[in-house]
Amino acid sequence: MAITLLKHKKHKIGLTVLLVLVGIILILAFIVNQYWSPILAKRVKSVVSTSSEGLYTIDFSDAKFHILRGELDIYNITLKPDTAVYNQRLKAHLAPNNLVELHVKRLIISHMHPFMLYFQHKLEIGRIVLSQPELNVSYQQNHLKDTVVKDRRTLYQKISGSLKSIHIGDIILGDVQLKYQDYSGNQLAISELKEMNLSATDMLIDSASQTDKSRLLYCRDIVAELNNYSGRSKNGLYQYKIKSLRLSTKTSRLDIQGLDLKPVKPDVFFKNSEKDRFDVHLDTLRIDHFDYLGYHKYRVINASHMTLNSGSLNLFSNPKFILKITDRERTYPNFGLKEIRADLNIDTIDVKRINVSYTEYNHKSDQTGTIAFNNSSGRILNVTTNKQALVRNNICSVNLTSYFMNRGKLDAQFTFNLTDENLPFTYKGSIGPMDLTVLNPAIMPLGLIKVNNGRLTSFEFDIKADNSVSKGRVALLYNDLKVTVLKADTINDKLKHMTIASLFANVMVLKHDNPDTPGEAPRSFNVNYERPRDYPFFKNIWHTLLTGIKPCVGLDEKMQQDVKNKIADMAIKKQERLVKKEQRKQRRAERKLRRELKKQQKEEAQQH
Repeated sequence: MAITLLKHKKHKIGLTVLLVLVGIILILAFIVNQYWSPILAKRVKSVVSTSSEGLYTIDFSDAKFHILRGELDIYNITLKPDTAVYNQRLKAHLAPNNLVELHVKRLIISHMHPFMLYFQHKLEIGRIVLSQPELNVSYQQNHLKDTVVKDRRTLYQKISGSLKSIHIGDIILGDVQLKYQDYSGNQLAISELKEMNLSATDMLIDSASQTDKSRLLYCRDIVAELNNYSGRSKNGLYQYKIKSLRLSTKTSRLDIQGLDLKPVKPDVFFKNSEKDRFDVHLDTLRIDHFDYLGYHKYRVINASHMTLNSGSLNLFSNPKFILKITDRERTYPNFGLKEIRADLNIDTIDVKRINVSYTEYNHKSDQTGTIAFNNSSGRILNVTTNKQALVRNNICSVNLTSYFMNRGKLDAQFTFNLTDENLPFTYKGSIGPMDLTVLNPAIMPLGLIKVNNGRLTSFEFDIKADNSVSKGRVALLYNDLKVTVLKADTINDKLKHMTIASLFANVMVLKHDNPDTPGEAPRSFNVNYERPRDYPFFKNIWHTLLTGIKPCVGLDEKMQQDVKNKIADMAIKKQERLVKKEQRKQRRAERKLRRELKKQQKEEAQQH
C-alpha cells in the first residue's frame, strides 16, 4: 500500500519535504545545542555571581539541550563559595552566617523556552529536578541581625541588566544528603540528614515579585520533608528519633510526627550523670507561624503557636548520694529557659493528652515510688528568652488539667518569673474526690505508709516559692482514713508491717476525718518549707505539699516529735524486755548447769 502511494508524484514530493524539514529541525537542534550551551553557561554564571555579589560561583561539566522535548540536562554542577570574597566580608563584618556548597550529578530542566531567553531576556522554566544532591551547610554566628550593605538593590534590580524575569514552576530536590556544621558553640556540632526531600513552587523574580512579602526566597511555597531521622546527644546518654518532619513556608507551619527522646539504661545513665533522667515521646508536634528564615539566618526561634499532642514525659530523680552537694536549681523551668542559647519567643503552647510521671528512689525502703499525672492538657503562655519580649512581659503562665494517679481531677496554675535571679514561681490548684488507696504505689515506698482505707473530698494548695523557700497554704479534706506503718525488710527485699506502730498511728495519732465532724471548720496548714540545695524542682514541690499534708492528718511537728519519742521509748522498752528475757534465759541455763554438775559429782562419789 505504501509503495503504491509513493508512485504518485505529489506523495513523493510531500515525503521529500517532510524529510527535509525533519533534517533541518535536527540540524537546527544540533546548532542550537552547540550554540546555546555556552550562552546558558555564561548567563547562569553571571546570574549567580551578580545575585550573590561575587560570594558564590557555579560550574558544570556539560549541558545538553533537547529542543524537541524542551529539556535541558546539565551534568556535574558545583555551587561553592569564594573563600577570598568570604574572608574579605568577614573582615568587614559583612559575612553571612550560613555558607552553602552544592554538588549535583545531574540537573534536568524541562518545559523551557530558550528563544524567549535569547530574544526576550526572560528565563521561563516549567520544572527543575536535581537528582541526589549533596548539600553542605556551615553556620558561624557572625552577626545577630542583617548587616548594613552599600548595595540596597533587590535581586531583581541586580539581574535586570541581563534578565527581565526568571520564572520556574517547580524545583524538586529528591534524596538530599545534607551535612550541617554548626560552629556557634564551644565545639563543632555536625548533623547529617538523609531521606530528605525539598521542593519549591512558583519561583518568580521580576519587577512585581521583588516586593512581594508573601513569598520566601521569591517562591510561593518551599516544602522540606525529612523521614526517619535519628541521632545521639553529645554526652551519649540520649538517643533522639523523628519519624517524619514537614516544613511549609507558605503556611509557616512545621509538623513533626513521632518524636522520641530515649535515655540509656538507668544503671548506665546514673553512673555517668548526676542529672535527672528524662524519657519523652510525642505523637505530633506542630508549630504555627514559624519564622524559618529568622531561624536559618540567626537561630531565632519565633512562632505564634505550638501544639504538643498525645505523648508521655517520664522523669526519674537521680538516686545517687552526692557527697559534694550541688544546688539543683538548674532543674527549675525558669532557670532552664534562661540557659537556652537560642533566641526563643513562642506566644502560646497547647498541651493535649500527655501522661506525666515522676519517679523517686527512697534509700530507707530501697524501692522506687512513682507519682503519675494522666491525660494532662493545658496552655502555656509567653515562653521566651528574647530580651525585648522579656521587657514587655517577664512572666510565663501555665494552666493545666490532669488526673492525679489516673483518678482525682487536678486543676493547677503556675507562674514563673523569667528574669529574677531567685527564680520565683507560684502554683495553686485543687484535686477532686478520689479513693486514697490509689496513692499506695507512691507513698508505700516513699513514705513507708500504706493507706488501708480513706476517701479524699478535696485537696487545695496555694504556694509562693523561689529557689530557697516555699510558703503558702495546704488544705486536705477526707474521710475514714486508716493506715499501716511499714518498714523495710532488707532480707526479703520487701516492705513489712509494723503492727504496734500502725496501731499507735491509727488510735493515737491520725485524724480519721477532716473536718472531724460535719459542720466544723476543716484543718489546714500554713507551709514554710526550706528547700534542701540538692532537691530538684519536682521533688521540692512534692515535699512542700507533703509538709502541709502531714499536719492535716494529725501529724503536726509536735505530734511528729511525740510519735518519734513514743516509738523511741517503745524501742527502748522492747530492748529492755529482750535484755531481761535474755538474762532470765541465761540464769535458767546456769541453774541447769549447776544441777547437772551436782548430779555428776554425786554419781562419781557413789562409784568410789
